[in-house]
Order: sequence, then structure tokens, then C-alpha cells
Amino acid sequence: MDALDTDAISVHDFSEKILEQVVHFHVMKMKGGFFLWIGATPNLSNLAVSMSSKYDSVPLSTLLLGDPSDTAPNALAQRLAKKTKKQVFVSYSLPSTDSSLTLLVENRIKKEMEQFPDKF
Repeated sequence: MDALDTDAISVHDFSEKILEQVVHFHVMKMKGGFFLWIGATPNLSNLAVSMSSKYDSVPLSTLLLGDPSDTAPNALAQRLAKKTKKQVFVSYSLPSTDSSLTLLVENRIKKEMEQFPDKF
């Protein structure tokens, strides 16, 4: 592989019906990290970023766009950064009031990461 291939952005999409709702997932893998959008309709209502730090076992995380009272994108970005040791951008554009939906969505992401580790 040459330098252009390793620096290229690759895209991976998948969908799943979760609790009677079709949820779409869009992954853009970048050098050293990835962007993950999760939603039912095409909008970017929030964006969080998280990355590991040598100073703390809990990854650093901040909300770049959206309602600060919605903790779902930050929390998910933090958990994925901890799992992957990469910089992770997350947009979670689903109603985050249903904790069982959030858990099922996260489990679906983990399943996809296990099946296609090269996409993240």
C-alpha cells in the first residue's frame, strides 16, 4: 500500500431495524480515527469528538455541535474511543430518550466493528 491509500478516507454504510425503526449508520474511516453518523433521517443535529489521553484512563470528550443537555453523542464517542484507542467523531441523530434503543444501537455498532474491523 502506498501513502495515498493509507491516508484515504473510506466510507462504510449499514442499516438495521431496531425497535420498529430503521436506523442508518455511516462510517468514514480516516487516518487515526473515524466519523460515525447514526440516524433515521438525513440530518446532522449534533457532533461530539473523543480521544484517548495519556493523562487519564477515561477518553477526553467534547460536544462540537448540538444541544449540550443531550449526552448521547458524547457518551457514545467516549466509549468507542476507549474501545478503539482512536479519535472518534459521533453524530447521534436519534431520539435519545429511549435507553433501550441507545443500548441496542451501540450493540449493533460493536457487532459491525467485530465483523468489519478494517472499516473503523
